[in-house]
Amino acid sequence: MINSQELRDEIKNNLPTVVHQLNSYLRGENVNEIKDVLKRVGRGGQLPHWYKNLELGQSMPNLDGKTIGSVIEMTLLGVLEKHTLKSFNIPQLSVNPAKGVDIPLLNLGVKSPSENYCTSEPFFSAYERILGNEFDALILLTDYQSAKKNSPPIRVQIIKSMYLGGSEIADKGLCEIARLNRDLLMDKNEAECKKMLQFLCYVNQKSWRGKALVNLFKVLSQGDNSINSAVTKLEKDFIKKEKQAQFESKEPIHKSELQKILSIADSNIKVTSIVNAANDWVVDNHKDFARLPNDNEWQRFLRSPLNGKIGLSFALQWRYSFGAIFK
Repeated sequence: MINSQELRDEIKNNLPTVVHQLNSYLRGENVNEIKDVLKRVGRGGQLPHWYKNLELGQSMPNLDGKTIGSVIEMTLLGVLEKHTLKSFNIPQLSVNPAKGVDIPLLNLGVKSPSENYCTSEPFFSAYERILGNEFDALILLTDYQSAKKNSPPIRVQIIKSMYLGGSEIADKGLCEIARLNRDLLMDKNEAECKKMLQFLCYVNQKSWRGKALVNLFKVLSQGDNSINSAVTKLEKDFIKKEKQAQFESKEPIHKSELQKILSIADSNIKVTSIVNAANDWVVDNHKDFARLPNDNEWQRFLRSPLNGKIGLSFALQWRYSFGAIFK
């Protein structure tokens, strides 16, 4: 029986060697060694159209970023089959993101951002923002943005790499807030803890009130004085932004946004008031779209290390930002 964890550990422990060999193939060096793999996983069982240039040592034509990602995934399979995992006598590997993970046999994802550190991908649940992925992933940072400025054919290389556990593919800052407050709210009221989780997963920090509430959750456990001090700072920030909007002839933030934050300072139950204000933000901005966590998501949250390491925001897709692990 195949132990995918053992195979992933082998890749993780030998990641520098994996990247070295991958870069060698991406330069066209001895790429004929993986010709059979590329043909097998190519569309219709044919060699990909970029293979000929690669074999001639000319690297590849000026492909778009998404295609570059496919090139890297397919070439990576060759590295794993012919080198890294050769001694394990595993079945042939395939790339099949439709199954929910890029390399199903290994239960391993592959993400290849360029120098802007970001990728955009469809999301299945907003709770991935805190819980992360169910599968580990290789993060292979490419020099594609620099390389594409050169005349084709271009030569793409992996310039940095990282192996992330599934729970690490979550928002670093929001995970820190959730970790800071999870026990506090669970001891107080499970429903309030669920509302915090819901808010952190759905919040848009481009919203002034949304970001203000994120800042209040950062001091939630520090007592009333710290919360009052934070509210005062937020009021000053609101006034500053209001003046800036007037100067730039832009529509200012509605004063009701500030009033909803100031009301927290007047409350005798500030923790509950912050949680309720966060819930109000979710309802005001997402209506029925923003559901509470289901049982599976809730149990994952309770046992999660909440050790996210990246930036993660969403619109129509997740925007993964890997700058935090490479900068």
